[in-house]
Amino acid sequence: MGKIDFKAEANLLADEMVAVRRDLHMHPEVAFEEFRTAGIVAEALKALGLEVQTGVGKTGVVAILDGAKDGPTVLVRADMDALPIHEATGAEYASQTANKSHACGHDGHTAIGLAVAKMLNNHKDQLAGRVKFVFQPAEEVGKGAVAMINDGALMNPRPDVSIGLHLWNTLPVGVMGMADGPIMAGSSTWSVSLTGRGGHGAQPQQTIDPVVTAAHIVTALQTIVSRNVNPEDTAVVSVTQIHTGDTHNVIPQTAELVGTMRAFRTEVRDLVTTRMEEIIKNVAAAFGCAYTFEIDHATIPVVNNPEVNARLRPIMAELIGGEDKILTNTRTMGGEDMAFFMDDIPGVFMFVGSANDERGLNFGHHHPRFDFDEAALPIGAAVLASAVAEYLITE
Repeated sequence: MGKIDFKAEANLLADEMVAVRRDLHMHPEVAFEEFRTAGIVAEALKALGLEVQTGVGKTGVVAILDGAKDGPTVLVRADMDALPIHEATGAEYASQTANKSHACGHDGHTAIGLAVAKMLNNHKDQLAGRVKFVFQPAEEVGKGAVAMINDGALMNPRPDVSIGLHLWNTLPVGVMGMADGPIMAGSSTWSVSLTGRGGHGAQPQQTIDPVVTAAHIVTALQTIVSRNVNPEDTAVVSVTQIHTGDTHNVIPQTAELVGTMRAFRTEVRDLVTTRMEEIIKNVAAAFGCAYTFEIDHATIPVVNNPEVNARLRPIMAELIGGEDKILTNTRTMGGEDMAFFMDDIPGVFMFVGSANDERGLNFGHHHPRFDFDEAALPIGAAVLASAVAEYLITE
């Protein structure tokens, strides 16, 4: 029996993928509101005869494709949610819902996942094992994977390997990123509330100024990465919001700071968290303010298993047109809750290039004008199907 040409099969499904993707793009649904999307996914999978479970993690869908013989279980994950961003692409298939859009490519991931299910279902007699398709909600808020895991997504059967991808507008179509180890950072959100003593702006000596305190905290936090984190490690501490005051001549009573923190290793994350609280506590004390500090470690780092990567890289190189098209240093401080599946199940998360500079399809993820070259859809489908076949088709 000859080797299956998933690239050719994916190309035959290209128009179907584009149609699905554009329909989802016009009807975006944000975290845990993916009812329409999940319904479309579930119906498509049921039509293939797969065993389908809905409502996993509220709006997630899990489907099992059993092969003809026993063997390992491969988890294939696709995320479904959109973002609370008003679209500004002007595309004919632009979002029809105000202030919501697929500005990250998850509509493409869902279309790819359904195409992969169709392709592999056509070859189920050749599969020795099973595929567990996981269509996940709420990736953008870092809560969907944990919700699905809590609802048993990694049980009955338990996967042996996990595979996922992200369409990536940092890379052109026809190029992939497959680095070993941490490739996406753990993502944390934090907030600080400062309470001083308000008063007249002309009589600052009678006040405890939370604005000045906040300014010193912002400056001091910038020393953590440069002076506490080992230069061989990587971390980001960003203050993204400061809220305080109502008018020009009043020193306010309170100030609030909000931001994000990222790290590739949990040890670094914990170090940064400790230093943040020490700085906030002591700067606030020095200026006489009371404080509260809260931090939510929303996601952990996405870590590619080197053995899985080594097994799949040659296959991807052949598929995409050469080893020079596989970049082994592609990493980002962005976060992804695929990390929670991969923390428990060894796996690989691949970046599939989706940008096209000539067509202006090169805006970054989460930009109001984000869009991708749909030529990446059949590439992504061929990538996932070929990765599964490496584990489940032995003949």
